[in-house]
Amino acid sequence: METKSSDVQSLVYGLLGVVSFSLTLPASRVAVVQLDPIFVGVGRALVAAVFAILALWLAGSEWPSRKQWLRLYLVAAGIVLGFPLLSTLAMTQVAASHGAVVVGLLPLATALFGCWLANERPSRMFWMATLVGSVTIAIFSLGPRLDSLHPADLLLLGAVIAAGFGYAEGARLARELGAWQTICWALIASIPLLVWPTYQYFPQNVDVLTVSTFLAFGYVSIFSMFLGFFAWYKGLAMGGIARVGQLQLLQPFLTLAASAALLSEQIAFSQVLAATIVIASVYFARKASINIPQTRSTGAL
Repeated sequence: METKSSDVQSLVYGLLGVVSFSLTLPASRVAVVQLDPIFVGVGRALVAAVFAILALWLAGSEWPSRKQWLRLYLVAAGIVLGFPLLSTLAMTQVAASHGAVVVGLLPLATALFGCWLANERPSRMFWMATLVGSVTIAIFSLGPRLDSLHPADLLLLGAVIAAGFGYAEGARLARELGAWQTICWALIASIPLLVWPTYQYFPQNVDVLTVSTFLAFGYVSIFSMFLGFFAWYKGLAMGGIARVGQLQLLQPFLTLAASAALLSEQIAFSQVLAATIVIASVYFARKASINIPQTRSTGAL
């Protein structure tokens, strides 16, 4: 009963993280209309780092060990610098709906890094379900013609690889430091690399920025870069990197819905069909057995 309860909790935490991340590309798309993409990519992390310092100070958290600091730098390279910067640059070239389906390959990347870094051993059924979902997203992204591949997809692919690594290594650290502590320390570790570019690309005419620009930048700073990771790392640490990571297969379609609502991008029947296949893939992947190494956990959110 306790195992089942823990599995449900990991699912809930994972879904909260996915829902939070699903608005990242649409919000970034809105923000780069008036803001430099580099400022959006790194500035949001600097804003989140301020909240991270405050949270750790109020909680009286202990400093990570030297070995943990080295791993935190790697996490920061993936999710604080790599994914935000590459995905935001891509949003200056393609629609958020296009970026959503390419980023849908994140579960596969996360599972692969989970196997490599955390020694997880998914079953054959898990890999089959994951590949079905990933291939569906790839076909949906490219369409019938290969020339529909956009140069920005290389930026998005790099973002997927960076995030997959950051998710897997961050989830391992979350079992030692705690979920929210991990993202907070990773943000703090990246501060020296964030200050100069944020200052360099800071908007010169703040007074002309629209309310939607402020809201979009605020969202990617507070939710995408900070609060979303609280639940996401907790879910990955509890339920396994590969298994909970499959919930990201739902993210492209949540992003599509958000793009339709916020950016007036239309949703086609093919998108609904692809969503149905991907949801089925998540269901079967969740049922597949995965050998998750037992690791000491702090038990903190």
